[in-house]
Amino acid sequence: MLKKEENDLLTQVEPHAPMGNVLRRFWMPALLEEEIHQPDGPPVRLRLLGEDLVAFCDSAGQIGILDAYCPHRRVHLYFGRNEACGLRCVYHGWKFDVSGQCVDMPGESPETEFAQKVHITSYPVRIRGGVVWIFMGPPDNMPEPPDFEWSLLPEPQRVATKRLQECSWAQAVEGGLDSTHTAFLHSRFDGKRLSSTGRTFPIGFKDSHPVFDVRQTDYGMLIGARREAGDDRYYWRITQFLLPNYSMVPATIEGTDSRDQPYIGHAWVPIDDTHTWVWTFSVNPGRALTKEERLRQGSDGIWGPLDESYRPLLNRANDYGIDREVQRNKTYTGIEGTANQDSAVQESMGPIVDRSRERLGASDSAIIAWRKMMLNVVKDLSAGKEPKLAKDPTLYNRRSASLIIDRDADWVAAAEPLFCAQPNAAEHSGGKSHG
Repeated sequence: MLKKEENDLLTQVEPHAPMGNVLRRFWMPALLEEEIHQPDGPPVRLRLLGEDLVAFCDSAGQIGILDAYCPHRRVHLYFGRNEACGLRCVYHGWKFDVSGQCVDMPGESPETEFAQKVHITSYPVRIRGGVVWIFMGPPDNMPEPPDFEWSLLPEPQRVATKRLQECSWAQAVEGGLDSTHTAFLHSRFDGKRLSSTGRTFPIGFKDSHPVFDVRQTDYGMLIGARREAGDDRYYWRITQFLLPNYSMVPATIEGTDSRDQPYIGHAWVPIDDTHTWVWTFSVNPGRALTKEERLRQGSDGIWGPLDESYRPLLNRANDYGIDREVQRNKTYTGIEGTANQDSAVQESMGPIVDRSRERLGASDSAIIAWRKMMLNVVKDLSAGKEPKLAKDPTLYNRRSASLIIDRDADWVAAAEPLFCAQPNAAEHSGGKSHG
């Protein structure tokens, strides 16, 4: 368990909070490109790390993400006119370009040159993998975006989705690091569990108490969950956690080489202290996704359905659609969809769980290690030590893995060849800079 002050450090991300300062040292997903690809299209409301923002695509196709409020009388620029390479406040006509510079002030005399003196906050953006990425940290410390394989591969091989989760980002991250819960929360009474790739797990999850081995790495943590797989063999399910808020979950196809198998990545991006965007990146590095796979991984597939604001239709307000008859006879929860099951239990803890009241066990070793690691990063930054990982985008070019090996084999050595993403993934980038 954590002390209250440690829990506050872990969960508070809004402006000037120490953890918020850490997260601002890294690029984060902000919007799906599909939300804002239309030049002179409608502006988009956005809230990240406790800041209200507005995004727009100007006449030239450049994307800007600005402070949401006009500096004149604090009107929200969501209601603005997106026209002629700028976003114009409808109250008095002040207009701002993607850099945040005021370029027109029709209610003021041109002789004053007042517009040239007005500038609002604008954050750099990049487009990669169908996602608009944002950097909200100090401009002098801005690194290149992370070289995740799923952000660099061609569009036919990837799908990006997001969904709202109504709790602290830390609760969502810890759910992603918890391999034990899958044997319970996501189980069915026919002995199968549907994976994120649409396949079922024939073994592995029959062993409900995996043994964890957590290794610190240059990029974060390597988390191995070991389960029984018959005589003299173990099934290892290996999750990558990459600072500050990313994980990669392996394909679960037993006895096969996972280098060309589909896998998923997650990013947990704090909206504020009590709300989170849960991003999922589905990728097949070996081939294009089929139509069926794209539908299954899309917003109305295994992670959905969602409303127009990306809030799940099954949510706290309707008890996530729990069906007690289904819970009694078919599934462990009676809630449809693995993502909805995750949201139900994580949101049920409250907006920010009181970690001082927890009783953790051996199966929580990855969660304990993550908390210690993140609190150490906060401590280092507060002492003036910048996160090294933020400066090296190549360290993100990793994969997760699953494999069955002999009991006496070194799982890290056996899995290492599976961790390396395509060495030429960056050649597919096509990333665009904005802002």
